[in-house]
Amino acid sequence: MTTADTRLLALLGRPVEHSRSPAIHTAAIDALGLDAVYLAFEVADDRVGEAVAGLRALGAAGANVTIPHKRAVMAHLDTIEPAAKAIGAVNTIVREGDRLIGANTDAPGLVRALREAGCEPRDLRVVVLGAGGAARAAVVGLADAGAARVTVAARRQDAAAAMLTDLALRTPTSTADLATLALDECDLLVQATSATMTDAAQPFADALPIASLPETATVIDLVYAPLETTVLAAARAHGCRTVDGLGMLVWQAALAFERWLGVAPPIDVMRRAASGDTKTR
Repeated sequence: MTTADTRLLALLGRPVEHSRSPAIHTAAIDALGLDAVYLAFEVADDRVGEAVAGLRALGAAGANVTIPHKRAVMAHLDTIEPAAKAIGAVNTIVREGDRLIGANTDAPGLVRALREAGCEPRDLRVVVLGAGGAARAAVVGLADAGAARVTVAARRQDAAAAMLTDLALRTPTSTADLATLALDECDLLVQATSATMTDAAQPFADALPIASLPETATVIDLVYAPLETTVLAAARAHGCRTVDGLGMLVWQAALAFERWLGVAPPIDVMRRAASGDTKTR
């Protein structure tokens, strides 16, 4: 039951029916007994500004933004935080007084997921697969966390090079061609393409030189459906530590939740909701 004091949280995107965010945040709200509600709204491409105006008018405490609006929404907010500006995408809107602030919790969410799994990114030699939005967030997050070097491997090296030039990071960076990729000096491999959730999943994994990875390396796939991707299966068979994409999904949500409501959410509750397990424990 909502009241005049109920804090509104929202998800803006298109489509939104597949999103796990409502279940994740609602589970945390219920576990903490907070007077808040999280609702998903499908927003047409040409109505993003109106949707943000609606958040303002309704006094919403905050919102998540998902594809395809993460970049377009930036023009309608009062301030964009530096990390979100560097990534070129906002996935979280935070209300501060009468102002709406654009933030990105994907990058720190990845770092938190790695640390939770026992992988500290500082001083690691990192290879990121892909040059899209997820890869961009991964590069920014890992550079901020103190990675020793970040190499971006993509089929189109020009896209990878353009991304790194645009980011202008202090961390040493380089590009590599996926077709000739070497992983023998990689401490952390980040799979940030959509390949492992498509019909090309097995050929994509087979084309990677997983066998050249040091057995001490960690491999994370940002895809969370399926949870056990072809890349993770190959890395585990090689003896590497593997981290699935559910951790980043949960942590980016947790970081947004804390900023909106001022309280740390129960990570275990969020994780069960994200995995579809809503049983209480």
